[in-house]
Amino acid sequence: MLIDNKLDGIGRFSCEILKRVTKNNPDTHFVFLFDRPFSDEFIFSDNITPILVSPKTRHPILYRYWFQFPVKSILNKMKPDLFFSPDGFLSLGAKCKQLPVIHDINFKHFPKDLKSSYASYYNKYFPKFAKTAARIVTVSEYSKKDIAEHYGIEKNLIDVVYNGITDGFSECSDEIKNETIKKFSKGQPYFLFVGSMHPRKNIPMLMKAFDAFKEESGAPHKLICGGPIFWGAGEIETTFDSLKHNNDIIFTGRIAEEDLQHLYASAFCLAYIPYFEGFGIPLVEAMASGIPIITSDVTSMPEVAGDAALLVNPNEISEIKNALNKIYRDESLREKLIENGRKRKAVFDWDDSARKLWESIEKCLG
Repeated sequence: MLIDNKLDGIGRFSCEILKRVTKNNPDTHFVFLFDRPFSDEFIFSDNITPILVSPKTRHPILYRYWFQFPVKSILNKMKPDLFFSPDGFLSLGAKCKQLPVIHDINFKHFPKDLKSSYASYYNKYFPKFAKTAARIVTVSEYSKKDIAEHYGIEKNLIDVVYNGITDGFSECSDEIKNETIKKFSKGQPYFLFVGSMHPRKNIPMLMKAFDAFKEESGAPHKLICGGPIFWGAGEIETTFDSLKHNNDIIFTGRIAEEDLQHLYASAFCLAYIPYFEGFGIPLVEAMASGIPIITSDVTSMPEVAGDAALLVNPNEISEIKNALNKIYRDESLREKLIENGRKRKAVFDWDDSARKLWESIEKCLG
């Protein structure tokens, strides 16, 4: 997941955590296994040895091969104290302790949101990974409860390590806001969605609610959807074509980091309504950027958002539309949510997350 300029949720977690853990523990030797040529920026300190392990692994057949053959061979030869997997995949039968980060088990609840080969692989192997693990790390109390219930794991063997807020996400000047609004939304205020174009992100429902909001309010606002196409874009396209105000919906594709930070800080509001999340990194990035939030009232999102967001049923267009209207019309509500976010963002700190992860590692080795 450590790919230059392509750090999505799990990649971001891996990068920020490993950067700190390796630097904070100079007397420990870390071996990083990469499945493709890697950037030197991910070799964070002198106590890291990188190893390139072929082949490139981006399909369930190759997942199984990579972890069960070359990775297992390396582990059994090196005999490390621990194999740590920040994306949850383990090497079944390897002769060492193993600690996975299982961010969520969305594939258990919504298998049709994935290509069938992926859903089948995840649902077959992740229960085995959970049983093999010495302990499990996850990213929210919601996911901890979910994993414990569905995989039969004792809760005292699951540690919660929140995502943090990456440097650079902060409030910005009026000058930067004006430049960003001109660049991305034709000079108009905008609601913002950030994330991959994946079915569980619920983008068609957000677009329908935004269309109803535009029809009812006559507001000049745009909706910007920032992120790469992942899977299931057909429904997004069909919905987009059916909307009256689709000229006010802008898809940016993947956004460069600095532009993304400015896009957050210049937004009128984050509108983020997935029907499933193990955490929801955009929520904490929005808090750091000083903007209000509309998010879903299901899974991990109420836990992460706290009092910095309006919560809505992600399956009800009218609720989402009404929340957009409230944010549009009620300036005091916007300011209250922004101020609540400024206070709440302190909960999500990568240094604290790295410390908690190291505590989990020590429990495994204890």
